[in-house]
Amino acid sequence: MAHHHFVLHRRSLYRWAGLRWVSLCGVSILAEAAPLNLRATNAAARYELKAAQVWRLECQSPKRFDASALHRLGDGTWLTLDDKTTRLFRIELAGDTGRLVSTEHEFLPKRTARPPTGKAEPRPDVEGLAVDDAGRIYVAEESQRQVFRYDPVTKTTERLPIDWTPVKRWFSADLNASWEGVAVGGGKLYLANERSIGRIVVVDLASLKVERDFQVYPPGRAAADVHYSDLCWQAGHLWVLCRESRCVLQVDATKEKVLAEFDYDAIERDPQNAYAHPFPYGFVEGLFVDSDNLWLVVDNNEFPRVADKNDRRPQLWRCPRTDLRNEEKSAQ
Repeated sequence: MAHHHFVLHRRSLYRWAGLRWVSLCGVSILAEAAPLNLRATNAAARYELKAAQVWRLECQSPKRFDASALHRLGDGTWLTLDDKTTRLFRIELAGDTGRLVSTEHEFLPKRTARPPTGKAEPRPDVEGLAVDDAGRIYVAEESQRQVFRYDPVTKTTERLPIDWTPVKRWFSADLNASWEGVAVGGGKLYLANERSIGRIVVVDLASLKVERDFQVYPPGRAAADVHYSDLCWQAGHLWVLCRESRCVLQVDATKEKVLAEFDYDAIERDPQNAYAHPFPYGFVEGLFVDSDNLWLVVDNNEFPRVADKNDRRPQLWRCPRTDLRNEEKSAQ
């Protein structure tokens, strides 16, 4: 999503939301104050993440790249989206840099032709990215609440005809508060309604019918409203990226229960990674989980890094799974 669409509230409202003004290397930013408990939640394991590797992502065209969503194919190819275009990009990692390469010839949601009269459709705002067992690519589009599916065998893209009526009560009039993440697993399509109000919508892939919706919160974390910025399916669990609370939740999607929380707050606030901006929420918008790591991609909206005002590149972080180390210790 484009953060600059937000309207900053008065400081009194920030205090109401549990935020306070602080200075980071001379830059005035908003930070979390005392936590606001949004809802009583069963105890879940909590882990602190550390970045084992950080890559700065570079793109020749477009010059500005708003990274949103993240996925790795079975052959190791990394994919992401630029939410200012409708293109799919490869990430080619070398050293501490990631080169962003357009693959629009492989996947491109087609815009509907402008009608003779009336307004044209809003510019597509592609956000979430997922791949099913058949290799079909799913992309969530935010501005018009659409889901596209690309079949690499037939090389065709279709817009999935999903009726959102059962969950419309959660939809905001703000076109920038819509689908922000998508995941596929267990025969289901999971979509993250970003905010105002944050919900996870479950669609049956066979019938393309909405089955249910639910909400999960980071246990005891500060947030005026839960912000979902991406989803990932891994090893039978749904993983939920909560941008405002700067954490990732491991969720039992059947029981709608948080199993564990992975906090990356220290990584994003590290001056080497932090961006100079006036917003209270984080900028992480892409998540991929494998058996060893959590991978996070940052959409910095072209704000510069605190440590280098000339560096406006987005970032990719590799964060080893601290829960696995605890399991190893328990087994010894």
